[in-house]
Amino acid sequence: MPEPMDDTPLSAPPDDFSDSRRPSKSQIKRDMHALLDLGRELIALPPAKLAQLPLEEPLREAIALAQRIHSNEGRRRQVHYVGKLMRQADAQALRAQLDAWANGSREETRAMHRLEDLRDRLIDSDDALTQLLERFPGLDIQALRAQIRSARKEARDNAALPQGREPARKHYRALFQTLKTLNFEDETAR
Repeated sequence: MPEPMDDTPLSAPPDDFSDSRRPSKSQIKRDMHALLDLGRELIALPPAKLAQLPLEEPLREAIALAQRIHSNEGRRRQVHYVGKLMRQADAQALRAQLDAWANGSREETRAMHRLEDLRDRLIDSDDALTQLLERFPGLDIQALRAQIRSARKEARDNAALPQGREPARKHYRALFQTLKTLNFEDETAR
């Protein structure tokens, strides 16, 4: 015979299972998709950069396999497997390293743009050369002036070229390479 039903209301769940402590199902899915996206970024990296990351061996092998797979469905499954393995990886450290590489590239680009600007100012006027010599008194002044003169002559010759002819850039580039060897501590030449 079945036991009679108890008419008492259901008790509240214990505090250990409180909904406020557990992330919602949506939040868990967002986190998993973030790991999946991070896994996709890792798969897109060249092997030399992957070798620099602190990855567990199974994850490293799964990423290498995903890079070799070319069929769409097989690659999709492997990407999801990489995402699953990412749950055990230190995602914050990996994300920090990827961000450092991305921002480092931006910094290098900014530094190159500053050097290009300095090169253009050196070609345009002697005031920039005076400022550069004040900042770097140990420079070989004669060699630098010879490079600047050659770059100026090259720029004048390029201006006189008929349309459609390729301008010469040998001295222009050589001056840039010389400027790259200088040690700009604060990365500005102004």
